[in-house]
Amino acid sequence: MTNVNFVGNRRRWALISAVLIVLSLGEIVLAGLNLSIDFVGGTTFLVNEVTDEDLTRPAIENAVEAAGGEDVTVQLTEAQDGGNVGVIVETAAVPVGSETENAIQQALIEVTGGETVDVSTVGPSWGERISSQALRALVVFLIIVVIYISVRLEWKMAGAAIVALVHDAIITIGAYSLFGFTVSPSTIIALLTILGYSLYDSVVIFDRIEENTSQLGQIGRRSYGEMVNTSMNEVLWRSLNTSITSLLPVGALLFLGAQLLGADTLQDLALALFLGMALGSYSSIFVAGPFLAWWKEQEPQYADMAAKLEKRIAAGEADAVAPEAIIDARAPITTEYVRGRGKKKRKKK
Repeated sequence: MTNVNFVGNRRRWALISAVLIVLSLGEIVLAGLNLSIDFVGGTTFLVNEVTDEDLTRPAIENAVEAAGGEDVTVQLTEAQDGGNVGVIVETAAVPVGSETENAIQQALIEVTGGETVDVSTVGPSWGERISSQALRALVVFLIIVVIYISVRLEWKMAGAAIVALVHDAIITIGAYSLFGFTVSPSTIIALLTILGYSLYDSVVIFDRIEENTSQLGQIGRRSYGEMVNTSMNEVLWRSLNTSITSLLPVGALLFLGAQLLGADTLQDLALALFLGMALGSYSSIFVAGPFLAWWKEQEPQYADMAAKLEKRIAAGEADAVAPEAIIDARAPITTEYVRGRGKKKRKKK
């Protein structure tokens, strides 16, 4: 079992998370989000069978902007041999059948060497409908989470899990705002997915905490925070192994599929999954557990337990456990605490 003092350093973790959240919220307010046309409306131009294999995004953007397009984004779809076989261009909404639409189509044919251009327009009402449906799905998800954890474990654990979820969501959205990543419907789907992943990791820790709570023993021998620390160390490798095995395929999808192989359509989904899973692993260990320990130790019974423990340590009683000590809850405890030296000696019967 590892020996990391998660709870004892909770102020440090809280400071790191608070800084990240403040920076994320500031970035979101000041810079906003780069929303796809599915949310704000716009026009998509699709060119098939491109003949110019040396075509670049800047060349297409310049041609479309010269023809009257605004807020232009370009995506190239590549064949296995590296040749461009298609171009997808998104612009601000262009009136159907207008001179601007015709000029953009003609410009794309000239610059790409394609023969036909398919045009589709999405109105802002479509984006509003997607946003409202995503918000309803998120609210329903959170309600189910609170009910399940409250019934299965306890309501304060549900509250700590929600704090970790909000932490992950804000920082993920802040990263999208900071780097200008496009927020699409795939991003929303991925965001809901990573909230579920973060929840799973937190529940694993909470389940062990609940199991070890009954082993706190006689009041004054060990505090609730120490028991949380023990529980988190017991499941640390399980959480890390789960996180690593989840991040590896998503990382391959993002860095190999989207970046090297040019599968840009996978980028939105893979990026949100990768950021969210990494943050979910962090928050379940450094946010959810320490926050729960702090919250529970505000309860009279656990506050009294911690106070009695401090008195017994100050008195030099042999069966008192130092606050910085991490003890395996499954082993018999016959600990001698050496005052003034911060060390402990353990003897197993």
